[in-house]
Amino acid sequence: MIEYENLIIPKCKKFNGYKPCVSYKNCLEEGCQLENDENKIGTKILIISLDALGTVLMNTALLYSIKRKFPISTIYWITQPSAEKILLNNPLIDFLFTWTDENRMILRQIKFDFVFNTDKSNYACAFANEVYGEVKRGFLLNEDGKIIPASKHAMYSYNLGLDDKLKFRINQKTGLEIISEALELDYQKDEYIFNFTDDEIKFIEEYKKEIHYNPSIKYVGFNTGCSNLFPNKKMTIEQHVFLINEISKLDNTKIVLLGGKEDTERNQKIYSLLADEIKQKVINTPTELGIRKGACFMSIADIVITGDSFGMHLAIALKKFVIAWFGLSCWTEIEIYNRGIKLYQENLECSPCWKKVCPNNLECISGIDLNKIINEVKNFNK
Repeated sequence: MIEYENLIIPKCKKFNGYKPCVSYKNCLEEGCQLENDENKIGTKILIISLDALGTVLMNTALLYSIKRKFPISTIYWITQPSAEKILLNNPLIDFLFTWTDENRMILRQIKFDFVFNTDKSNYACAFANEVYGEVKRGFLLNEDGKIIPASKHAMYSYNLGLDDKLKFRINQKTGLEIISEALELDYQKDEYIFNFTDDEIKFIEEYKKEIHYNPSIKYVGFNTGCSNLFPNKKMTIEQHVFLINEISKLDNTKIVLLGGKEDTERNQKIYSLLADEIKQKVINTPTELGIRKGACFMSIADIVITGDSFGMHLAIALKKFVIAWFGLSCWTEIEIYNRGIKLYQENLECSPCWKKVCPNNLECISGIDLNKIINEVKNFNK
């Protein structure tokens, strides 16, 4: 038995202090059973990325640049419970915490080498202030409770939030490029990370059998909704019906209706307005089974037609051909990795605006070039 005076805790990710890492092996007496670079703690990094599901998913791309800079490291990530499932089965995240009192208490006791706060919100910045970090990057709070950049490298992102001309008219950087700069990471246009589990892969294969999936057919996904926070990102039901009617006429093409629980009624309405012969070419996927199952259904599509929403980010993560329309949000900040197109009206002075209420009859939505979408689908080769 090890005496207290001789207690040396292994610098291993797997050691937790209350049970053996390997059955019937005592690391304290026999030495670490898992000692290799992969399991060494190395540099301890906390990522605070809490809000907006699409942004959390986008920020997974930062993990590659973090690992390039700190190859021997342990990465902790805290996020809201609603976003937790997005980050599951991610091999580059060592410890995933949800935003609870208990988890924040635990993280306050760990001495991190780096704290990366990607969020410009008061509570994320307050937590970044109080958790221990030798170096803090991104955003913090000052003594007046105001959000401030943690270093000069975050100034561009900081200014972007305060200067509408810079954000809406001048900026050409993507969101990933901007946050990489704020965190002083090497931006190399890395991809999002979203990995299915073995059970999910099995579920996808079973669902394909259920719908009689044919790999020679072009499956066109319609992500019809978005967060209720910005409902004006949505295309109208009539626009969706028109597109589905036209695209379903194309040879070897099927439609896949996609969405979350907030889109259930909307998708049913769209489906109900289709003629019976069109419905035969439409797969109306379940919308109330959660994010992970929603991703399984989206995986079937070759093309995803979507507004700026979590569904768009998920389609990007799944490496789909994305046809995305933009109105109130900033198209320049979205990286689609040369897989698709971004539709927006360049000469519309009020767009983008990020307003929740539109004073101009939603011209940015009514003016979407629907024929452009149809032609893009027509010309797509799997």
